[in-house]
Amino acid sequence: MSDLFRSKSIESLQREAHGDHGMHRTLGPVSLTAIGVGGIIGAGIFVLTGQAAASYAGPAIVLSFVLAAAACGFAGLCYAEFAAMIPIAGSAYTYSYATLGEFFAWFIGWDLVLEYAMGAATVAVGWSGYVASFLRGFGVNLPPQVIAAPGTEYVFLTPEALSKAGMKAPAGWHALQIVAPELARLHVDVATLQHASAIANVPATIVVFLVTALLVVGIQESASVNALIVLLKVAIILAVIGVGFGHVKTANWHPFIPPNTGAFGHFGPSGVARGAGVIFFAYIGFDAVSTAAQEAKNPQRDMPIGILGSLVLCTILYILVALVLTGVVPYRSLGVPDPIAVAIDAMNIPWLAKVVKLGAILGLTSVVLVLLMGQPRIFFSMSKDGLLPPVFAKLHPRFRTPYKTTIVTGVVVALVAALAPIGLLGELVSIGTLSAFVIVCAGVLVLRRRAPDLPRPFRTPGVPLVPILGIVFCLYLMAGLPLDTWIRLLVWLGIGMAIYFGYGRKHAVLGQRASESAAE
Repeated sequence: MSDLFRSKSIESLQREAHGDHGMHRTLGPVSLTAIGVGGIIGAGIFVLTGQAAASYAGPAIVLSFVLAAAACGFAGLCYAEFAAMIPIAGSAYTYSYATLGEFFAWFIGWDLVLEYAMGAATVAVGWSGYVASFLRGFGVNLPPQVIAAPGTEYVFLTPEALSKAGMKAPAGWHALQIVAPELARLHVDVATLQHASAIANVPATIVVFLVTALLVVGIQESASVNALIVLLKVAIILAVIGVGFGHVKTANWHPFIPPNTGAFGHFGPSGVARGAGVIFFAYIGFDAVSTAAQEAKNPQRDMPIGILGSLVLCTILYILVALVLTGVVPYRSLGVPDPIAVAIDAMNIPWLAKVVKLGAILGLTSVVLVLLMGQPRIFFSMSKDGLLPPVFAKLHPRFRTPYKTTIVTGVVVALVAALAPIGLLGELVSIGTLSAFVIVCAGVLVLRRRAPDLPRPFRTPGVPLVPILGIVFCLYLMAGLPLDTWIRLLVWLGIGMAIYFGYGRKHAVLGQRASESAAE
């Protein structure tokens, strides 16, 4: 059993980081920060804010963001220490291998599949919602059968029906779950409306395939596209905040913390905690920065800048946007894949609606890019260590990217995005991310005790308090997630353990080296 906890030495990892790993070092602090902002600003603002506000926290989703940001801040400080000390692809997987051993490394590497791959699928679904809403504003209605997960019900609202009901929304197909409360309030019989059921989310698959192709071409090209998109979407978000505060109705903020419905996690203080657990997914962009460590020019200096800088900037924007959304429309109207579109439509500013929806589409594209960039690099590191087959470490002969794992990841993510609902995906990603952060925080504690004299270009302040607080906050947010999410996580980890004991443990490079040494 001792081989389960064999670990890689920090010295060997540092030699690997400075050796010829085949990837091009082209990313500086601006590119790394843009990767972080590109990953963070998107899912939380454009997708999950509305879901969590409508289902769990109400206007107090603002407090959920503060709570999630605190947990992220503690974890981010721990990530920064590791990323500067071990500038190698693999993120939390590599850090765990160096501190807690092989079993935990596999555990967290498999867990990161939930974080990156399922995260990309979640955002792709949100992207599809904004595309459908954007085109609807120009009178183009995508068939409801191809814009959502199977079984999602839609109703067609004609201009006449909207005028009669006094609803401010563009004519076309609308998700029944979203418009049903408003139709009931206005005494509109939904049975009299035209219905349709979704079969698969085609736009979500399209964006995944397009981004996958870009990532195969190269990291510098991908980073340049991402940086341009980041500039555009931050400008648009600032416009939403500036204009939106002029349309806020403070009555929508009362009660700020809606009373609990009697069930844990549905409003009240427990709803704030559950909301934080759900929207925690929105912060994983800073984590994705660490997966690009082997492509950074000066990782010891630039990785902490990219990780912590993107986290601080995005937290401020998240809180401001959450205040605007819940102030412009009642929070129960935000449980859609495109909550900002709902708020902008309510403001009745047609030009801003089109600009914001286009910005959301671009912004979510950059999130999909960042997440699909991170996942293959995790597999790359695991394959180099022998825990996955060698094919996962193959680099493209011209572009020097892990193209095979990028393509495989893209195909799987596209299928999931086509078939799974956004709420289920978001919760899975959150619990996977939180468990990864727990391991990273614990790793700092272990390594400070085991190797206190190792050179650390960036040192997490307040050790052991900061890592312990990171662990406590993350576990608290995990506890707020639904039981079925925990069950799905355990099933997923069970599949991962079967792969590890069936293949990874037998083929691990460390194990083979130990056997060779024993034979000598």
